[in-house]
Amino acid sequence: MSSVLTDKHPCFSAQAQHQYARMHLPVAPRCNISCNYCSRKFDCVNESRPGVTSEILSPQEAREKFEQVKAAIPNLSVIGIAGPGDALANWEETRKTIELIKQENPEILVCLSTNGLLLPEYAPELIKLGVRHVTVTVNCIDPVVGAQIYGTINYEGKRYMGVEGSKILIHNQQEGIMYLAGHGVSVKVNIVMMKIVNDWHIPEVVKRVKELGACMTNIMPFIPAPGSVFSGLPQTSMNEVAAVRSVCAGEVKQMTHCRQCRADAIGLLGQDRSSEFRRRLRETEPVEHKPVPFTGYCKVAVTSKFGKLVDLHFGQAEEFQIYHVSGRRYELVETRRLEKYCGGTAECVTEDQRRDGILAALADCQAVLTMRIGYPVQKRLLKRGIMSVEYCYTVESGLLYTVEQLALRAAVG
Repeated sequence: MSSVLTDKHPCFSAQAQHQYARMHLPVAPRCNISCNYCSRKFDCVNESRPGVTSEILSPQEAREKFEQVKAAIPNLSVIGIAGPGDALANWEETRKTIELIKQENPEILVCLSTNGLLLPEYAPELIKLGVRHVTVTVNCIDPVVGAQIYGTINYEGKRYMGVEGSKILIHNQQEGIMYLAGHGVSVKVNIVMMKIVNDWHIPEVVKRVKELGACMTNIMPFIPAPGSVFSGLPQTSMNEVAAVRSVCAGEVKQMTHCRQCRADAIGLLGQDRSSEFRRRLRETEPVEHKPVPFTGYCKVAVTSKFGKLVDLHFGQAEEFQIYHVSGRRYELVETRRLEKYCGGTAECVTEDQRRDGILAALADCQAVLTMRIGYPVQKRLLKRGIMSVEYCYTVESGLLYTVEQLALRAAVG
């Protein structure tokens, strides 16, 4: 694959993340496998966390939004389809979107993410469409391990489970990766690292995908998703991830700058501007209160299970960790339990009462930093000048990212 093209792709080049912007087009809502680390009620994507998007676009809407973003962001170099389901399980929408955009913009780089189940079928067409970067999530190369990770595999009109299903998935992933790499496509492999389940197996996975032609692997931490089969498994620490990356670095290049982006992410890797182009908010939800001008100092409420990772959904939170942030400095100043604001579970008998309690708890904050938050709640918070920031990494990096988003919002008015 031409290094010139890869040098303009922020996910494949660490240097590009500061120079080139990308745009994810959420045109692929359906998925064809069931991962035990995902929760279906969150529209799971086949990566380390549920797919997050504010809207599903048709191919025509995706083209229109692309033109709008291209006009506003001159350094836009890549469009990608990363869900919120699987790009190839929504082939007609994926194909049409790529065709519509490439017709008028042949120079734009196109990439997509997939679980790989349908790669042997669509890899030749991807190449004809001009797709030059593909990310495949490969969590194992042993069907016995796969039987623990995947619940069901829906393939060619049949539903498979256990070792039988994982054999099909693994075979198709490997055949597809080899075909793409053999035809000049840069293939990155994502691996979700789960303790006991596949952490010990990852060096074998990395070695195999390198043999198949993958140019990079991205080992990511497992973060328990409420409602998933693996919700009780311990989360993987970044120190544990770093240790396995170090072991595998001798085999193939390791990605260390992944931000586990939204399915509708826009902008630089560290500066998601998707909220600026959110159609429903822009057209139908005017903000009642303008945010206070950003001065570089802010108070941020964080949802975190143990204070290390932003790993808790807003609706699951029973308390908020409150941080004072100034520039690159931050301090945990208090923990606010919701029962103090809504009178406890017994008294908070309606959703309205619970909502009012949450708003009271966050009244003096400029932002909420959370793994996932529903669109209706985002609107309620924004009407009160409180920005919602969805993130899935360490609290420290999340706080710095939140400051960047607040500054960006202030700059655009």
